[in-house]
Amino acid sequence: MTDAPAPTFPPLMEGQALDGGLDPFEKACAQALLGCDAGLVNYNLQADRLRAAIVFAPEVALEPAMAMLPACGVGFQNALGALAPPEVAVHLGWDGRIFVNGARCGRLRVAGDDVAPDAVPAWLVVGLDLPLLPGGDVPGSAPERTSLYDEGCAGVDPVHLLESWARHTLVWLNRWEDEGQAPLHAEWLGLAHGVGEEIEVDGQAGTFLGVDEHFGMLLRDSEKTRLIPLSSLVKGKSA
Repeated sequence: MTDAPAPTFPPLMEGQALDGGLDPFEKACAQALLGCDAGLVNYNLQADRLRAAIVFAPEVALEPAMAMLPACGVGFQNALGALAPPEVAVHLGWDGRIFVNGARCGRLRVAGDDVAPDAVPAWLVVGLDLPLLPGGDVPGSAPERTSLYDEGCAGVDPVHLLESWARHTLVWLNRWEDEGQAPLHAEWLGLAHGVGEEIEVDGQAGTFLGVDEHFGMLLRDSEKTRLIPLSSLVKGKSA
């Protein structure tokens, strides 16, 4: 999509287009290690795939700073919800997976320079990877996975979706800073996928009861309820 118009981002964000097979997430992590400014948005728009990553500079410890992952998720749901047909339903997995009409459709992931929950990270990067067109699977062979095209979103412009994701994410981050966790917590819970269901996370099986104030997963087995911190999802990237 090299002939597509460049996306326009809100103030405090700056876009950087990547070509070919370059991964915006890995590139953003490398740039963050070198000390790039927060608000950098790397993106790679291909005919069948949208990939993007945003660099953040938290001023709080990692555990509360992990709210940036659900903020990006809620921002994506708001963005696609505004552009897609009204019957399209978007839900968010605790681990960053995105679900459209009940099937998996891409993911969010997060990395930082420090994985200690009580340390203030110098940076966090949240990446988006979204299939726009069906993959190479035989039709019907992978009903648990889908693409925007498969779900009736062929008319959604990826450039507009990227712009809208950045704007809505910034709105939720501003609300988080101004109003605390409660509004984001409530919004995310209304979109959460799998609450009340039996799931398995990192080899731990149980019923997904919900999340604590820092979006840690509450997982109940036959004996007790475990807390899995959201910071456990962070992939460390150090020099």
